[in-house]
Amino acid sequence: MSKPLAAAIAGAAGGVVLLIILFFTLWFFVLRHRGRWNNSLSSGTVSSDPSIQAGTALELGLTGGVSELSGPRRVSLEELNAATKNFSSINLIGYGTFGEAYKGILYDGTIVAIKRRPSDANEAFVQEVHHLSLIRHRNLVSLLGYCQEDQLQMLVYEYIPNGSVSAHLYGPSQVSSRKLEFKHRLSIARGTAKGLSHLHSLSPPLVHMNFKTSNVLVDEDFIPKVADAGLKSLLDRIGGSIASSASSKEAISNNPFLDPEVKESGIYTIRSDVYSFGIFLIELVSGREARADQSIIQLIQRYPESSETGTIVDPQMGGNFTMEGMGEFLRVISWCVNQSSERRPPMHLVEMEIDRIREKEMSLTTVMGEGTPIVTLGSQLFTYSK
Repeated sequence: MSKPLAAAIAGAAGGVVLLIILFFTLWFFVLRHRGRWNNSLSSGTVSSDPSIQAGTALELGLTGGVSELSGPRRVSLEELNAATKNFSSINLIGYGTFGEAYKGILYDGTIVAIKRRPSDANEAFVQEVHHLSLIRHRNLVSLLGYCQEDQLQMLVYEYIPNGSVSAHLYGPSQVSSRKLEFKHRLSIARGTAKGLSHLHSLSPPLVHMNFKTSNVLVDEDFIPKVADAGLKSLLDRIGGSIASSASSKEAISNNPFLDPEVKESGIYTIRSDVYSFGIFLIELVSGREARADQSIIQLIQRYPESSETGTIVDPQMGGNFTMEGMGEFLRVISWCVNQSSERRPPMHLVEMEIDRIREKEMSLTTVMGEGTPIVTLGSQLFTYSK
């Protein structure tokens, strides 16, 4: 046998041996860890509470679609009592779809908002919470944890310190000391659109179903975050929605954020979110509450035919905006609140259009050096009225 041939045979044999060693090493590793997983599931330390069992399985990464350690934190009632001083009225920050909302500080120092409602333990609640907690975006309020104890259900969210956009626009005490110029409102509109657009981009899309100005919160830098995403669907799934009654039906009929088609059919779609977003934009540009003055919705729906459209522009924002930019913004709003859902644009196109208007407006109204083109400001073109 020649030396080259012998060397080739020896090399091939060595490769086969190496593959066999790798195979048995991998096989041993799998068997070892399978035993650990089985032991953790059969261990007597797992609670008999179905909500806790579901949480434990998800935390171990053993259920489909959830990666290891990616679920929300299960917070004890003891810790939440300590966080809120036994849910003291001093820490009560509001009421919402889910119930009372409290500000609290967890053991690790995290400041949170805790929503609480009376309810028996429900495994579907835990499953839905795990699903919603995985949805993360800069412009969405993050769901961090939950609690199900003592006939109570609680949701633990990140705390957004600067309150809702509605409080800054027409709150009882005008909480904001910051003057919200048109460019600031465009930034709020853009960030909010990004949050809703992200929800609609999920597979399947997540319809907010309860979008309104009071559900858009702003942080210290006035970055907007959409709150309560998926909360109405969670309540529908676990049977926690308010039962139909004469008062609730009246509230629905008088809700300016609710798509007229939803009032007729009861069916929510991503286009009904677009309508609600359009009403939010009306409040954002006017500084007025649509529920108190629904005529402003009709004015926008007739844009640009209506000669009174300019009267809705909030004089508090000042005149540092261009007529072109304001006109384009009002046109976007009119598309969103079209009576026909089929004629409304999808959120990702709304987001792109607001981003374009904002960039253009920023470049035109920012003070630049000598030679900057003269721009006619909105204060010279619009007639304001309260």
